[in-house]
Amino acid sequence: MIEQSPSFFVGLKGSVRRPRAVALGVVLLALLVMGWYAVTDSSHLAHDPLLAGGDYLGAALCHRITSRSFVINGRQFPLCARCTGMYLGVALTFAALFLAGRGRRTDLPPLPILLVLIGFIGLMGIDGVNSYTHFFPNFPHLYQPQNWFRLVTGMGTGLAMGLLVFPALAQTLWREGDGRSVINSWGELVDLLILVTIATLLVLSNQPTVSYVLALVSAAGVLLIVTALNAVLLLMLLKRDGRARRWVETAVPLLISLVLAVGDLVALALLRFNLTGTMTGFPGLA
Repeated sequence: MIEQSPSFFVGLKGSVRRPRAVALGVVLLALLVMGWYAVTDSSHLAHDPLLAGGDYLGAALCHRITSRSFVINGRQFPLCARCTGMYLGVALTFAALFLAGRGRRTDLPPLPILLVLIGFIGLMGIDGVNSYTHFFPNFPHLYQPQNWFRLVTGMGTGLAMGLLVFPALAQTLWREGDGRSVINSWGELVDLLILVTIATLLVLSNQPTVSYVLALVSAAGVLLIVTALNAVLLLMLLKRDGRARRWVETAVPLLISLVLAVGDLVALALLRFNLTGTMTGFPGLA
């Protein structure tokens, strides 16, 4: 049953943890400053170390076909349009839930909302299959794929992934979790949809400095989701799940999971390069 709770942002006003918000604001400001500096010099942008690191993260899980990716002053995003939306959606959802103090909530969204989230994933699947068929000119297609629609369907899937994985991580970490749903109402879902819609429009605005920040956040989303999944699997395999009482007690398992995530992703990127000779697209595909 869906609760008649206030909208997500109304609840956020009363529950946001100020140190978390300040820290996030400082990080975003620093990224904007670095982005402004990077985009003013095309040679620097081409060799930007943060974007280069994002390329490795992206190459592990994304095809990175240039024609299916957004660019920043001619410099390709670390992820394709669909994956940019997906992992940007994950990062934004995790950040919003964390800022709202819902890090201990262990229950999935109510069934009607869950079905909508599954629908978002299904929509991306349909678009993905339709997009893939365009590699075969004689194969029937539903419609002409567009990067903006890849971004939109990816963002919906990223929102769904965030709302599914976040409570799973909380269940694995906490000895005494909060048994409430990670979101409770249609209003909260709509507010999160507004958040990812704003991010979508910012990507589509093609404003270089903003694009730089969002490209890095999407790459960070890759690291975030892999770290979360590693933590769930690691703690369950070691039978150390459900032990943390305070946030400080989550530091070691999350740090280990982060290190493993970096190792996993870099190893996959290097394996791809050794097999294909490139980390951008695949030979014969465009």
